[in-house]
Amino acid sequence: MGLRRLFLMLVAASLCACGPQPTTVPLPPTVSVDPTAAVRQPLQSLHLAVARSAHTATTLLDGRVLVTGGFAGSEAGLDSTELFDPATERFAQGPALLHARLAHTATRLNDGRVLIVGGLDNGRYLSSAELYDPTTDTFAETGPLLEARSGHGAILLEDGRVLIVGGVGAGWTFLASAEIFDPARGTFASTGSMQTARESHTVTLLADGRVLVVGGHSGQRRALEILASAEIYDPARGAFQTVGSLRLARHKHDAVLLANGRVLILGGADARDEQGQLASAELFDPATGAFEPTADMNLTRYKFQGTSLRLPDGRVAVLGGPGRLETFDPTTNTFALSTVDLGPTRLFAAVALLADGRLLVTGGYGSGIAASDGAWVVDLAPCLQGSTSACR
Repeated sequence: MGLRRLFLMLVAASLCACGPQPTTVPLPPTVSVDPTAAVRQPLQSLHLAVARSAHTATTLLDGRVLVTGGFAGSEAGLDSTELFDPATERFAQGPALLHARLAHTATRLNDGRVLIVGGLDNGRYLSSAELYDPTTDTFAETGPLLEARSGHGAILLEDGRVLIVGGVGAGWTFLASAEIFDPARGTFASTGSMQTARESHTVTLLADGRVLVVGGHSGQRRALEILASAEIYDPARGAFQTVGSLRLARHKHDAVLLANGRVLILGGADARDEQGQLASAELFDPATGAFEPTADMNLTRYKFQGTSLRLPDGRVAVLGGPGRLETFDPTTNTFALSTVDLGPTRLFAAVALLADGRLLVTGGYGSGIAASDGAWVVDLAPCLQGSTSACR
């Protein structure tokens, strides 16, 4: 399988997460603002031990960040992990994953463990899943998935289970299926399928506990279809239902739940992919089931799923794609371009929100396919103190 084909399949960056991590990152229970924050550097440049992209970055309950997997510039997934300690601002080697993987998802469970699901390795779709336990610093096998998948979405439900949605499976087959992971049993079970098979979509937990799935694509090459459709999953019924369509079809975009319950949909691309990157944004209103227009971003962005995070003051920090940070203010529905600059474009990077409100940005790739070992700590404390001008 060629690298160009691989990158067509790398559609669920994070996780994470974030990513690939969940589309919306839960805020820490408390965020303290250091009174000396004004003298701290707004941007600190660090380095990962291993260059990586299409990896995940997940904030643990103790404040550290778990970075897992990804790729360094070939079709092989990485099994290496790193742990970032915000107190020392250093990365330490973590235990190896049981299975090398890229384009997977990572979801922090209510008990503090992290669920790692699916992905790719050397062009092979993975059905394996594993759990990281920060108390023992070990990975343990769980699952497996009912269906191997990559480029899927994953979100923690209100009852503590994890919803796995869509993606691509064996034979480059686009999936409409969804699965539920039960942490108590350590098993996956089938749940209702989407109306439309999709990858490169976003998955967002709404304030009422339902899950919004937006956009993405299906089909290959000339049969590629960029989707404007959206669906909502109801955990109580275990079923998906179609809701209003996007104003503009998009894939490889991002989505963030706002404090007012609406969902901000950001950027992405049309069928031209890199040549069709979008600056447009729109808002989903769960009360009406409709998408509404809002201001455009200052920069076009794509391949940045999970890198836009809601700050404790309600604003949204957008860091993926181009190196320039911008913020969205939901009270004015406008974007402000910041002077914070991470340098060259980084695609499929991962962003994690630290307990003190700072942001950790890791990896990604720019021109060519070589992943970066770059990492940055972005200090937006002035934003938390209510000064919009300080964010710029």
